[in-house]
Parts: sequence; structure tokens; C-alpha cells
Amino acid sequence: MTLTLQDVVSVLGPTDETLAADIIATGATPAELAEAWAWVNSDEAMIGEGRHLPAGMVAILVDLLSADEEEWEE
Repeated sequence: MTLTLQDVVSVLGPTDETLAADIIATGATPAELAEAWAWVNSDEAMIGEGRHLPAGMVAILVDLLSADEEEWEE
């Protein structure tokens, strides 16, 4: 099941339309987005749980989400 705008908003909260469209265009699942969001927001905790570093679709989503955070910091 691919993502819808509602799925993106339910995980990220209100977000930029361009970012949401980019995320949807990846063809990711809601579970992949939720995992990527967890990595972006608490990578140390994820590593502490013994999880492997993100790969595949989750890694792509982490890159998209991290790029958005970097824009906010500038």
C-alpha cells in the first residue's frame, strides 16, 4: 500500500506540500515512513535498540526528511 497525503500528515503532522509530494512519489509504505521518521527524530535510541542503520526505501525517506530539517536550520 503506497502512501496518501493523509498518511504523510498522520506521521509527520502538517508539512510542506512539496515534501509530501516527494515522499508520496517514492512509493513507500506508511510503515517505511514511520520508521524513517523515527530515525530522523531519535537515531541514538534506534541504534541503542540494536536496529540496523536505515537501508533501501527507509534510507531514501530519511534523506528526504533530513534535507527538509536542514532547510529549517538555515
